[in-house]
Amino acid sequence: MKSEFTPPIGKISNVNGQCISLVGNDIDTDRIIPARFLKCVNFDSLGESVFADDRKKLNGRHPFDLEENKNASILIVNSNFGCGSSREHAPQALLRWGIKAIIGESFADIFYSNCIAIGIPCFTLAKEGIQKIQKHKDDNFLFLEIDLKKSFAKSKDLNFNLEIKESSRKMFLSGEWDATSTLLENENLIKNKFTQLPYTKFNTRLL
Repeated sequence: MKSEFTPPIGKISNVNGQCISLVGNDIDTDRIIPARFLKCVNFDSLGESVFADDRKKLNGRHPFDLEENKNASILIVNSNFGCGSSREHAPQALLRWGIKAIIGESFADIFYSNCIAIGIPCFTLAKEGIQKIQKHKDDNFLFLEIDLKKSFAKSKDLNFNLEIKESSRKMFLSGEWDATSTLLENENLIKNKFTQLPYTKFNTRLL
């Protein structure tokens, strides 16, 4: 896990970082974060437990344990990533490990939505493209620059047109994915609306 966690906020138009690759279809949320870690009061400690069981089996050889990947922030996956239970802890664990974006063949719908809600853009790419990135990653250190405006990713040697839902792309570019920041930016509108509601006026008089 990264030594310091900084949550994403506001508008996101670019994501740049080193790639980390997980090979395999149907990697579910139970593997991403096993059920025993769901008892946490908050999500702060989940990063260190991401893929806990898989990592234990591989005894230090899991991609999330390799020294060469310790600064990685763009996850490359195959098809139906994030399937299984709808636990929001799965993307929260990835985020706190240090993942800022995911590129895959396909995603489970609820996992995808949970990622968008916390500021992790999820892009799709055809199987051939994913395999090309994964093979390149096996052979070389791979740093990608992702442009959300153009839905485009590039490295020194590779270039890809990525797919992302238009509604999601607009949310990241406008910052609307970040509900907390959106509320804070519209504090005056909220206060004005509060004063216009008849039941809040009644409660205020009682106080």
